[in-house]
Amino acid sequence: MASRTDGTGSNANRLVTVFGGTGFLGRRIVERLGEKGFPVRVASRHPSRVRPGRSTSAVEAVKADILDASSIASATGGSYAVINAVSLYVEHGELTFERVHVKAAAELAAAALARHVDRFVQISGIGSDPRSDSKYIAARGRGEAAVAKAFPGALIVRPAVMMGRDDAFLTTIVRLMRRLPLYPLFGQGQTRLQPAYVEDVAEAVARLIEGRNHIRSPVFELGGPHTYTYRELLREIGRQLGISVTLMPMPFAAWTAVAGIAESLSAPPITRNQVELMQQDNIAGRGLPGFLELGVEPKTVDDVIRLIEHQS
Repeated sequence: MASRTDGTGSNANRLVTVFGGTGFLGRRIVERLGEKGFPVRVASRHPSRVRPGRSTSAVEAVKADILDASSIASATGGSYAVINAVSLYVEHGELTFERVHVKAAAELAAAALARHVDRFVQISGIGSDPRSDSKYIAARGRGEAAVAKAFPGALIVRPAVMMGRDDAFLTTIVRLMRRLPLYPLFGQGQTRLQPAYVEDVAEAVARLIEGRNHIRSPVFELGGPHTYTYRELLREIGRQLGISVTLMPMPFAAWTAVAGIAESLSAPPITRNQVELMQQDNIAGRGLPGFLELGVEPKTVDDVIRLIEHQS
């Protein structure tokens, strides 16, 4: 069990259980909840990885597997809210997109409802679509529907591609841009992106748990303040770094082949589902609430680059 400190304020008795709380977004959500006085339970297969961070509230680590019905039943007990931030990017063995993003998500939502949890937040992603030809994208879409059915009133949060220190997006681009004489584009680089800072996404999720959503919507899409084509984004990053970037178009079929080989590695630098995501625009939909409605002013790509450079 992780170390505990006393929570303070009106949230001190509202326990929030976070599945996936050791991941890139999940650990930031845990910190933001702790800063707001929520006691937090991090349900993880590897509880030793849980760190309280900047939290001033109780942070409890429990061993739980989202694929194990008995462990999720135990982990959700006594919770005011449950957040599912578990994600899977490469299938292997019983860990399939269908099992994790659909079946397990629905089982967790049903367990939360059975234990009278007040709020359930499902972390999904912009572009999730049950009709997609992509197994990954379709599973995320079906997972949203399964959660909404299992827990009426569940909130679905769809972040755009996220950036931040130790991410697999912006940090990787910056590192490669400094090393490669030519930078490969996805296709012609015309896919539109709206990158969001991971800390802003975590803050938005924490505000949803607080109940600071005054618009009654089951879905929130969180996109950054600016929209770029992938080509424009690389130019902007190069400008910020003071690097003249030579961009080289690369067919998506070639990317798919490279990603297929990369997936054999323990920590693949790119996966086929990421290539599939880059074949469609990743921007927030009009008419859906997002950062603005939650009172979060999202940071720009330039802001995040400066933060990453400062922290390096």
